[in-house]
Amino acid sequence: MPSRKKTSMFASSFCTCVSSFVVICVVLATPQWVSSEVRFSRTGSTVTVSLAYGLFSGTCEQFVDAGLQVSKTSFQVSEVLSSTRSRSLNVATIVLLVLALLSSLLSSGFTCTNAVSNPYQTFLGPIGVYTWNSVCGVLILIAMILFPVSVEGNSLSEELAHSCSSSLQTHLGSKHSYGYSYWIMLLILFLNIASLIIIYFYDHARYSKKKEQERPIENAPKDVILF
Repeated sequence: MPSRKKTSMFASSFCTCVSSFVVICVVLATPQWVSSEVRFSRTGSTVTVSLAYGLFSGTCEQFVDAGLQVSKTSFQVSEVLSSTRSRSLNVATIVLLVLALLSSLLSSGFTCTNAVSNPYQTFLGPIGVYTWNSVCGVLILIAMILFPVSVEGNSLSEELAHSCSSSLQTHLGSKHSYGYSYWIMLLILFLNIASLIIIYFYDHARYSKKKEQERPIENAPKDVILF
């Protein structure tokens, strides 16, 4: 059976891993990734399309410069994207988050295993926790970079705005504001780092204790050792 200290530290790390898993589920499930206001010119008027969307769905509404507002409509992102590049970037972001979800689940399993038992395999110990937490953190970081690249560099909002109206002509400008579904990915990074720090302190304390136990033998007289 593991010691009380090991159980408490791995149980704490398990809580952070489970919290990371839950937050990733929230990120995937909620559509508040970005809000955009996209302005277009139309014959005799200027139209502003207000968008709020995530990886799977969103809403849009139009405001004409004369003060006319068109009712809000919903759309599915995968259905209205026409360019291959936009589809690819959106799918890539989803895949990264799903892989991060699996990594977080594996890390939760490893920490739980170490909290209740002493696994013999080396990879099931702290090394496994380091690995899967690091993988999860890297995947989340790439997703946080990839999504703004899709919005800012690939004109994702402008392409989605065309699904609201077929009469839009010249694009005049866009404003983007990222929502909580995007920013809470920073919380996932923090939870992964916290889990790594907890296991590192446990591993470092165990290594220091092992060295202290070996020190009396190293300092013993040679004739005693030979005897």
